[in-house]
Amino acid sequence: MDYVKRVLELADSAAAQGKPGCRWMWGEALLGYAFTELDAWLGEDRYLKHIEQYGDHFTEHSPRVDQADTSAPALITYALQKKLGKPGYKVLTDRVLDYIKNEPRLMDDAVNHLGNSLEGKFYPKSIWVDSLMMFSVFPARYAAENGDPELLDFAARQPGLYAGTMQDPEDKLWYHSYWVKQKTHYPRKKLFWGRGNGWVIAALPMILDQLPEDHPERPGILKILEETSAALLPCQREDGFWETVLNKQGKTYREASATALMACGWLHSANKDYLPQVYGEAGVKAFESVSSLITQRKKGLALPEISGPTIPLPLLPYPGYKLIPRGDNWDYGLAALFLALIQYDRYLKTQEKEI
Repeated sequence: MDYVKRVLELADSAAAQGKPGCRWMWGEALLGYAFTELDAWLGEDRYLKHIEQYGDHFTEHSPRVDQADTSAPALITYALQKKLGKPGYKVLTDRVLDYIKNEPRLMDDAVNHLGNSLEGKFYPKSIWVDSLMMFSVFPARYAAENGDPELLDFAARQPGLYAGTMQDPEDKLWYHSYWVKQKTHYPRKKLFWGRGNGWVIAALPMILDQLPEDHPERPGILKILEETSAALLPCQREDGFWETVLNKQGKTYREASATALMACGWLHSANKDYLPQVYGEAGVKAFESVSSLITQRKKGLALPEISGPTIPLPLLPYPGYKLIPRGDNWDYGLAALFLALIQYDRYLKTQEKEI
């Protein structure tokens, strides 16, 4: 199978089906960001009009920026701002920058994942593993490209802070969240959510890309990436997938978005020599396994086996992972595969040159 061609066909189909939708949230943000990255990789404006419609909608309909998940869309507006220069895009990007810089810190340099949102009033004050992608990747990139060392330092400090609270000191896998007042990771029992660990693996090389070689946080981030990856490698199934709960293999189900995120991060890390080539090989297996799932539906191509949005439930967290249903074409699952595609293509081309 030509996996590159097949995944691009899925991207074309997703764009034709109208994704991302007009929600100023993390899923749509990551899919839109993936489309901007695909355009940069292809060297064309294949998805630009589609993304421009998204940015224009929120230029006219001011969104709320009140948590990590509503900060992620700046990945789209910043890309559009650089590409097209419309003032409205800068206004939206600046709103997110203001939130990141000025939202009160919950502990050390970390912000409450749910921020000052309405939903945040009903959940314990906490940081979530998701924020490494939703809240740290954008400021790292913006700061590096715009000469903002203070903001860059903020982004670079997040992985170490998060690892200190959510990475299990023995297993080196990551819990979903950390409840600040209770001073404990959550879930309290050893339950390691697959997609959450995928966010870590995908986000860390994106942050490393923006740091100078002599940045003081760089060695620590590399160590976190190495230790997490070493813990995840034995969790990969024979068919290339990871399950939705990593340490309950055979008791939950295989999950496409987690697997695509692992592929993205490991191929990226192998391409940049952040990790040894064994992870590139595992990333190839993961990418090709997920790509093989692409199937034809009535409305177009679909990527199945993506679990729905998942939160660390205050009660019965294990069923909250195990019983989350899977569906087709969730935005974040598509985004993970599209971002992995870019790294997969680069990896294969590098291997060909070495041969």
